[in-house]
Amino acid sequence: MNIDINAYSMVIAASLVIIFSYFANVISRKTNIPSVLLLIVLGILIKQSFPYFGISAIPYEGLILEVLGTVGLIFIVLEAALDLELRKDKWPIIWKSLLVALGALLISSFAIASFLNWIFFNDFYNALVYAIPLSIMSSAIIIPSVGGLVEHQKEFMVYESTFSDILGIMFFYLLLGNEDAGSVWTVAKNVGVNIGLTIILGLLVSYVMVFMLQKITGNVKLFLTIAVLLLIYAIEKLVHLSPLILILAFGLMLNNHKLFFVKRMRKLVNDEKIESITHDFHVLTLETAFVIRTFFFVIFGITIVLSSLMSWSVIFYSLVIVVILYLVRYLFLSLLARKDTFPMLYIAPRGLITILLYFQIYSGHPEYVHDGFDQGILLVVIMVTSIIMTISLIQNGFGVYSVQRDEKTSEFAFLHEEDENKNSTPEKPTLNPLDEEGESPQ
Repeated sequence: MNIDINAYSMVIAASLVIIFSYFANVISRKTNIPSVLLLIVLGILIKQSFPYFGISAIPYEGLILEVLGTVGLIFIVLEAALDLELRKDKWPIIWKSLLVALGALLISSFAIASFLNWIFFNDFYNALVYAIPLSIMSSAIIIPSVGGLVEHQKEFMVYESTFSDILGIMFFYLLLGNEDAGSVWTVAKNVGVNIGLTIILGLLVSYVMVFMLQKITGNVKLFLTIAVLLLIYAIEKLVHLSPLILILAFGLMLNNHKLFFVKRMRKLVNDEKIESITHDFHVLTLETAFVIRTFFFVIFGITIVLSSLMSWSVIFYSLVIVVILYLVRYLFLSLLARKDTFPMLYIAPRGLITILLYFQIYSGHPEYVHDGFDQGILLVVIMVTSIIMTISLIQNGFGVYSVQRDEKTSEFAFLHEEDENKNSTPEKPTLNPLDEEGESPQ
């Protein structure tokens, strides 16, 4: 049966998907089933209905994914940067979560690349391109899930997953930008120059944009700023710089303006205006990232070939990758988090960034597409890691709960809890179990 597909039917379909995504979050809180799995299942069901509507494939699928991917990356990195508060009292958790995220990302990427190169590829570089997305933790799944953890573990997981997203994306694009390098030294030199130039440009642009945001009196300053960021991102991309560093610098500067505007520069900013603008950006990025995540997970479900999930080889390869991920994670948590290894070891789901970068290979870098790699591996890895996280949270009495945000600032509530507790006298002092000198409560 062929049904006429027009603008109204597409609006209806898109609206229903977003509504379903909202209720998927509600169902997730009630049942402890990660909403990402529900969205993927929705995508699979939509694909099964294609013959009924006379559709064989999504029109302009490659272009749609590339545009969604570009905008999605910008909003994901901006959202992550706006959630990072750089404070001295947070430093122990920040540096430890950063080292765990970076170490696990690098070691997992090279370990998985070695495995994929042995199984599918004859080119380690190509295998590494596929391995990086699988090595990145999903803050899109972790942050809506770890609200029930004890406070310091919750903070650690939020920071670690955020760093994993940012570092993984940058690692992926730096790798693709140096495919023609002849040696490790050349790669290191190119990356150093690239990052150096981008950081300088990113800081300059960020200072100017934060300053100018205070001066704009119109009602469209947020999308005007996003348009400028998109424009600069595209230009830097065309000249082979690392534009995500600009997005990261802008978000960090906006959320930590007192750290960047010091001494005489303090006169250039109005704290109340900046805090109000930051709050508005929090809301904008949260809402936009929600929509982008929704369509990405659904589209991923649409692209899945169900027959691949019946392959024992796909399941076996996926489980080997999962084992590698948890072994590497256990190593770094044992070294840096010690007494907090459990249950954080099992909170390492793969999700949005994995899918997004995988689609970027197909839409933006077809020269690296390898027909031997079955995308069913992605689905199995995402499902297994999400299920392991859910089971671990339930078994430890936490359950799947979203990290709460402050109603006034839209930032994570724990970022300011110390300020609220300054006026109250605690019954007894407690040590942060993540510090080497501290001891974990029984």
